[in-house]
Amino acid sequence: MDLHTVFLHLALILFLGRIVGDTFSRLGIPSVIGEILVGILLGKSALGIIEPNEIIKLLAEIGVILLLFNVGLEADLQRLKQVGIFAFLVAFVGAFLPMALGTIISYYFLNLPLLTSLFIGGTLTATSIGITVKVLEELGKMKERFAQIVLGAAVLDDVLGVVLLAGLYEFSKGGVVKLDATTTLMLYITTFFILSPILAQTLAKIIQTLSVFLRTEDFIPPAVLSLIFLFAFLAHKVGSPEILGAFTAGLALSRSFSLPFALLPKTDEKLTHKIEQTITPLVWILTPIFFVYVGLEMNLRVINLSSYMFWLMSFLILMVAVAGKVLSGFIVKGSLRERLLVGFSMLPRGEVGLIFAELGRKSGAFDPLVYAMTVFVIGITTFLSPVALKVLLRIS
Repeated sequence: MDLHTVFLHLALILFLGRIVGDTFSRLGIPSVIGEILVGILLGKSALGIIEPNEIIKLLAEIGVILLLFNVGLEADLQRLKQVGIFAFLVAFVGAFLPMALGTIISYYFLNLPLLTSLFIGGTLTATSIGITVKVLEELGKMKERFAQIVLGAAVLDDVLGVVLLAGLYEFSKGGVVKLDATTTLMLYITTFFILSPILAQTLAKIIQTLSVFLRTEDFIPPAVLSLIFLFAFLAHKVGSPEILGAFTAGLALSRSFSLPFALLPKTDEKLTHKIEQTITPLVWILTPIFFVYVGLEMNLRVINLSSYMFWLMSFLILMVAVAGKVLSGFIVKGSLRERLLVGFSMLPRGEVGLIFAELGRKSGAFDPLVYAMTVFVIGITTFLSPVALKVLLRIS
């Protein structure tokens, strides 16, 4: 594709994504819905003006990486520690309950092949943390207890999703799951999560020292961005989602983070403020590209609305998709409203579910009907979650 055409596409994505998202927000609807709708209208589902390409995908990935770094930077670490066990349980139940129910329904009730059923179940484990975080930030609820549970659970859910995806990929190739490879992958990810904060704080001290030596704070913004990209790369190298690297780097540089045994002092307040000044404008610019890209990736044209089998499959799998995530919220101690907030926050599949669906299609596990049904369910859960959260948060 001609580079100049990409510039035009980015102009459309940024302008329309921002103006439609802000219009939705003014109407009381989460802006992320407007941004995804822009992607659906501009993409292959409707007008076909913009085809997803590597440049837009790269900018979208950078957008969500910076968003998760920013979330880690502003996270209340003490609250995260307090809700840690609940976050783990929500992630575990929210991943494996939809997986089990989706596989059982697909295999025994819809009579689909085992590999297809496993891929459907795998798709239902996904949670799009980017969508959830954006909605909760927009509503000003990221500091609340349920949001901290969701944040921890969604990060863990992404890790579980990657491990599961790797296992399904191996199964699609040889019909067996290599447990030693899966265990090694989990070990790598755990080691990275433990060691990365120490490395991040060490590098932050080096950045701060160099800034003083060079007598300019202009060195800090590019150095911090290089740190974020380094941690995204390191996370990918150990088999983890890139956003986990960005999130752990953000946590390590946050005001509330400190290492045990006084290995390193807390991040300097002045440095943290400079980092926030650097990242926030980039998040405003690049995250709309990510959500528009989610819409661009959806191909609603593959859906045959006249097919009885399509509607039967969609209904059953959608019930499982909703129930599996919403029920995970009932692991949490709290009011019914808080439990529902946790469950519906874990609901959107977004781009993570589309990755599963695309792998299922490419591996031959999904025929056109199953693929269309999967895209439809992913779309419904992606739109349902922000609306449900908005309604629940209005209830006092």
